[in-house]
Formats: sequence, structure tokens, C-alpha cells
Amino acid sequence: MKAATQLQKKLFITLILLILARLGIFIPIPGIDHNSLNSNINYNGLINFLNIFSGGGFSTIGIFALGIVPYINASIMMQLLTKLIPELDHLQKEEGDSGRQKLTQITRYFTLIWSIIQSIVISLWIKPYVFNWNYYFILDCIIALSTGSLIIMWCAEIITEYGIGNGPSLLIFQNIISGIAKNLQNYKINIYDKDTIINGCFFLILFIIILVINILVQECKRKIIIVSAKQLSKINILNPQSYIPLKLNQGGVMPIVFASATMTLPIYLSGNEQILHINSIIDLFLPGRILYLPTYGLLIIAFSFFYTSLVLNPEDIAENLNKMGASIPSIRPGSDTIRYIKQILNKMTFLGGMFLFIIALIPSLITKTTSTSILQGLGTTSLLILVGVAIDTAKQIQTYIISQQYDNIME
Repeated sequence: MKAATQLQKKLFITLILLILARLGIFIPIPGIDHNSLNSNINYNGLINFLNIFSGGGFSTIGIFALGIVPYINASIMMQLLTKLIPELDHLQKEEGDSGRQKLTQITRYFTLIWSIIQSIVISLWIKPYVFNWNYYFILDCIIALSTGSLIIMWCAEIITEYGIGNGPSLLIFQNIISGIAKNLQNYKINIYDKDTIINGCFFLILFIIILVINILVQECKRKIIIVSAKQLSKINILNPQSYIPLKLNQGGVMPIVFASATMTLPIYLSGNEQILHINSIIDLFLPGRILYLPTYGLLIIAFSFFYTSLVLNPEDIAENLNKMGASIPSIRPGSDTIRYIKQILNKMTFLGGMFLFIIALIPSLITKTTSTSILQGLGTTSLLILVGVAIDTAKQIQTYIISQQYDNIME
């Protein structure tokens, strides 16, 4: 009973903060002609892409328009700086909880800086849609958007610490879910049309297949068996329960997010009159042109390798195995272990990047072969995020329930 009550409390905190984060998107910043803004924003590919993660915040320009984006940017920057700056790496590895708290505080400062920068960009971008654009409006816009971004960051941290699931991931999950109904309302189904029913069944089956494949790939792991000298001296056999789990898709959905965001830049630049002299080159990278798919695929694979290098370091794995007195069978400790893990990671990262690329192509292939864009309403990037967050949250709830049951038994 006690465990159930605590779980209900965590779920309640999570739901309240998610509702708060959602309501703030619809509180508009005054002084903007929102009707004119909405009528022109639909043709901006970059803004439409950012709307996926802000829940439509860039369409309404509400106080929570930036959403969790500055916090995600700051977190990625901190991950990169931790690998490059020895002092930050020491804080993460050697200082324990106090070191991690310092890194968290630095991430918050970076979030504030990112939110101010993005607020300035937005205040300049919406200038044609502002009734009285001046320095006072810019200041008000920066303060409102930056404060909203910090409130969202606070909500994410509270959800992670006192609620259920990962706060930033759940906020993105909520924003994607909120946009599904809006996208699907554009599709009308005639139940008396035989072709429409057949197409609907086909897309439903295809959607389920894609969903199952996503789940399988998200859960796919390569288990590297490890063994210690103490273990071998006792039973002289390998224990299959002792292993290093390496996921096929270490970067999750982040590589396809970065690649998709990068590929929206040619769309934005193609309409810029100041760079007409290179428009012929930029046009080659637009959707449907000869360089679009090769560049998109290379970006996904490149970002997969980049993000994997941030998440996993073979040298750290080899060092931790040394500290535990463990090793990989038939592989010498030290440089051989590092080389072996790197080879496996490179192969898995390449396969994971190719999977993301193939998944990203499915809506375009369906559109070209069936002359319909029904899958574009959800998008494979959104689907990958939904699957990953749902699996992680369900696992955390299950782990919490099991741990509470174990504590009750011990009591």
C-alpha cells in the first residue's frame, strides 16, 4: 500500500508539471500580430521542425515557446566540454555527487545563455509581425522567453528527481503527442470508399510494423562477456550474466534530430536574396534533388558516431574493467581491450545510423509510391522519440515497483 501511494505521488507530480509546461505555451507574448505570424509560419521548414519539440510554441510565441530546447543544447554542450576539458572530466568521475551537482549548475548557466541567445534571434525574426517593434519590446521578449525556458528546465529537473521518467524526454514526448491530433485532422476518411478503407488498413499494418521494428532496435544490444580472476578460480567457466551491454543505437534519436535540423538550413537559405550567387548550389541539397538523400544519410551516420563518442568512451570502459579486476575473454587488458571495444562500437554505430536513415526515408517512399502523405503527419523522428521515451518510462516504473516490493520484504 505504501509503495502504491508513493508511486501515485510521483505520477501526480509528473502530470501536474507536464500540464503546467503545456499551458504556458498558450500564454502569448503581447504586441505580436499572431494571425499574420501563423499564416506565414507554415512555409518555414526550420520553424516547423522546431515546433515538433516545442509543441507548437514557435507558432504561438508563448512564454514557453523555447521549451526544453535551450536545456538540451546546454546538456549536449556540457557533454562535449566534459570530454575536452580535464577539469570537468575530473568533476564527473572523481568528485562524486558534489562534482555532478557542480556540472548541473554549470549546465543551468549554459541554459540561461542559450535561452537569451535564442530569445534575441526570435525577437529579431518576428519583427515584421510586431505592432510596435523597439528596444523595449526586445527586452520584454528576451525576459519572457528566457524566464519561460528556465521554468521549463525547473519542471524537467523536478520530474526527473521527484516524478517518474526523464523530465526533458517526457516534455518532448508530450509536445509530440499534442501535435498528432492537429496533423491527423487534415486527413478525411470516407468509410464508403473501398480504396480509402484498403489504404487505411495498409497504413495501419505498416505503422504497426514500423513500431515493432523501432522497439526491437531500441532494445537490441551486443553483450560483451566479461570475467574476473576470482570468478574463474571458483567455477572455471564464464558467467553469461556478467557482460557489458552495448546498444545498437547508442545515440538514440539524437543523430536523426541533428541531421534533420541541418537539412532544413538549405530550405531556409534558398529563399535568401542576399546569397543568390550560390542558390544553384544550395538547390542541389533541397528535398527531391540529387544531393539531398546522400547528404542526409551521411549526416545521420556522422552524428551517430559523434553522439556515441559522447555517450561511451572505450578507454573509460577498459579502465573500469581494470579497477574491477575483470577482463574480456581472449582479449588482453589495456590497449587491446580498447581496440576491441572500438571495433565493435564502430560496427554497431554504422548499422544503427543506417537503420535511422532507412526509417527516415519511409514517409518519402510511401508518398512517392502511393501519392499520399499520411505518414508525414507523425514523422519517423517523432515515432522514434515516442518509442524510446515510452520504453524508458515503463522500465523506470517497473523498476520502482520491484524495488519497493523488495524494501517491503526486507522490512
